[in-house]
Amino acid sequence: MFPSLALLLAQLDQDGAAGDSLSTFVAWGVGIIAAIGCFFFFIAAITYGNLWFQAYMSRAQVSLLSLIGMGFRQVNSRMIVNAKIMAVQAGLDISRRAGISTSRLEAHYLAGGDVLKVIHAIIAAHRANIDLDFDRAAAIDLAGRDVFDAVRTSVHPKVIDCPDPSRSGKTTLSAIAKNGVELRIRARVTVRTNLEQLIGGATEETVIARVGEGIITSIGSSDTHLHVLENPDRISRAVLQRGLDAHTAFEIVVGENIGARLQADQAEADTRVARAEAEQRRAAAVAVEQEMTARVAENRSKLVLAEAEVPLAMAEAFRNGNLYRVGNGQT
Repeated sequence: MFPSLALLLAQLDQDGAAGDSLSTFVAWGVGIIAAIGCFFFFIAAITYGNLWFQAYMSRAQVSLLSLIGMGFRQVNSRMIVNAKIMAVQAGLDISRRAGISTSRLEAHYLAGGDVLKVIHAIIAAHRANIDLDFDRAAAIDLAGRDVFDAVRTSVHPKVIDCPDPSRSGKTTLSAIAKNGVELRIRARVTVRTNLEQLIGGATEETVIARVGEGIITSIGSSDTHLHVLENPDRISRAVLQRGLDAHTAFEIVVGENIGARLQADQAEADTRVARAEAEQRRAAAVAVEQEMTARVAENRSKLVLAEAEVPLAMAEAFRNGNLYRVGNGQT
């Protein structure tokens, strides 16, 4: 009995020693892992601590793990944080489900989009009460359009020249009425961006081409150019009624008064004609004056010649006896 008890105690002593070794190994493993974790946390705090604190103080909802993940995914974390801070300060929704979340900003950045320009556009649209969410703004940006300029043009209409000298090199459109008179016209069209048709819609070049076509067609259908000058609004009405902004990224608002320009050109042409006629009459009057002056000089010379012949005639009369003196001194 006693030898069995001694054997049992010896076995318990061996199991206790083994348990102590396992506990020591586990403690060392946990300590090493904790040290490594503390080291990486220290590195992350040094690298992203300022950004995380800035986002935390601005309530931008950007976690430190998200910043570390951005570093591994080669995402500009500072740009993402600045974008979310601007969104928060502007009162935009930054919730993960339907708002401007960190993951959506990262996805747009990785797709090659301009994150800051999209945020600027959304803020501008929000201030102008224009319905523009992040998905549509990101789609417009990825389509190659300037989304911020589109929003700005939607708020403040843009004026484009027709034709555009920078694109076509021409400054006027040439249109001929039915009576054969050519009119040269330069129109300025006011357009507003249509955000709903900005993706897949035609651009400025299409609007310029369609407006030019409408102007030429309107003038070409006129019997005389005088009808265009008398009723210039028919050109603007023709452009608007034909819906030349259909399926384009723009909406034609109002155009410049083409008739006023035509009437001004006509008045300037009439002024030049009147000046030419007045100059012609002045030249004719000057010519007549010069002719009269020449005639006066000619008659004066004839008078001088006639006065020079008087003494000769008197001498000849004395010689011929046709002229003599009487007693009272008369001849």
